[in-house]
Amino acid sequence: MSSEVNLIGLLAGADADAAAIGAVDAAPLAFGALRRQVERSVEALNAAGIGRGDRVGIVMPNGPALATAFLGVAAAATACPLNPAFREEEFAFYLADLRARALLVERGSRSPAVGVARRLGICLLEAIPVADAAGAIGIVATDGSPAAAARGGPAAAGDVALILHTSGTTSRPKIVPLTHANLQASARNVAATLRLAPADRHMNVMPLFHIHGLVAGLLAPLAAGSGVVCTPGFNALKFFPWLAQCQPTWVTAVPTMHQAILARGDRDRPHAAHRLRLLRSSSAAMPPQAMARLEALFDAPLIEAYGMTEASHQMASNPLPPGRRKPGSVGPAAGVELSIMDEAGRLLPQGSTGEIVIRGPGVTAGYENNPQANAAAFVGGWMRTGDQGALDGDGYLSITGRLKEIINRGGEKISPREVDEVLLDHPAVAQAVTFAVPHDTLGEDVGAAVVLHAGETVSERELRGFAGNRLADFKVPRRIVFLDEIPKGATGKLQRIGLAARLGLAPAPG
Repeated sequence: MSSEVNLIGLLAGADADAAAIGAVDAAPLAFGALRRQVERSVEALNAAGIGRGDRVGIVMPNGPALATAFLGVAAAATACPLNPAFREEEFAFYLADLRARALLVERGSRSPAVGVARRLGICLLEAIPVADAAGAIGIVATDGSPAAAARGGPAAAGDVALILHTSGTTSRPKIVPLTHANLQASARNVAATLRLAPADRHMNVMPLFHIHGLVAGLLAPLAAGSGVVCTPGFNALKFFPWLAQCQPTWVTAVPTMHQAILARGDRDRPHAAHRLRLLRSSSAAMPPQAMARLEALFDAPLIEAYGMTEASHQMASNPLPPGRRKPGSVGPAAGVELSIMDEAGRLLPQGSTGEIVIRGPGVTAGYENNPQANAAAFVGGWMRTGDQGALDGDGYLSITGRLKEIINRGGEKISPREVDEVLLDHPAVAQAVTFAVPHDTLGEDVGAAVVLHAGETVSERELRGFAGNRLADFKVPRRIVFLDEIPKGATGKLQRIGLAARLGLAPAPG
């Protein structure tokens, strides 16, 4: 196997007989078998006319087959995993926007993406099980025998291994190309931060069409020579039984998943007896209250990290013990350089609040075919993250929120996270997300959506009074909506932008 800076090289150092890819209900695939499968995938794709630089959409359910399919495609071409829950119109947009040469699905797939690919003249590939081991697949073309790939063989460090779209909350989704060098740097960064070793085992519950799941959930443990048990996706009802069955040493997830685990924790406490070495949280802010309860439930440290697609995931992380973990902070820089910048592009001194900027080996070179976005995002060798925050005297980063999510109430700037944390201190509140509500004269006012603990009650007036004892009057939510569940994105992140419209909250009169 190659030791180059690519995903093949990432797999090269592990013991051939060690478990690499596992599943809840199948025997694991060893590293030696995984390496051979990746090599065969490169050959199969090249024979189907797909090679370096060609883009392959992947639409498969979460699990071990998706993990090995991603590795095989990325080793030969450019992998573009898509959310299998997309509708036909969404597949048509993303496959066209990616200029996909091929689409890979499971044999017998009924995804609407198949019809879209045929309509667009995109080569259809199928993943076929070839053994009983988790993720053991072969890749075959269903459209005859096209010419050999123009650029065959394994991909190089500078080739684009992965393309993902940004969430597109307020604008057209942007295309983020990430090279093999980007991904390998980030995977090794996460592995080093968590001190992953061959004896570790990760239970992945994150979607493998998202940077968090792909890098922290899959590539980082493989880079350390350790195994990954690939579940069908997060399921709060099955989490603790899976934990007992799979015996992982660590789990990474987004805060909403961790909070759902907490909600099951008391009734499933016998399963919680399985000892984890650590838990990890990333992709959104982790409420300090939930962090403390999770650490008590599992008797293990929870490591909060800060990541984004454009950085190939991790940018900062709290350290493992005996290093100091600071609740409310995402820790010091981890794998990138971090600084704080003002609107004019000037770097600010320690302790100042401004936009978080990054640079480093995991950071994308730029958005594809989007000079306007690149001009706005890249300044003096730094990339603007769109997040607001500050670095303290120890170099720990605190994030006050997305710049686009900061509420501007008649000129007063309000961090939604600050209001969230106050509401979460109320004993009846299980989840809270604060957001901007349109206002006729102020421009924006403060709203909040709240989920209560089972069996608890509290009125809007009581909750506003509780917040008013802890917050300046202009920060207290004027509208509080009680929900059974707060709307989330495809990866489980709470959605602030546009939430007022989704909840049907009309502009408040002046």
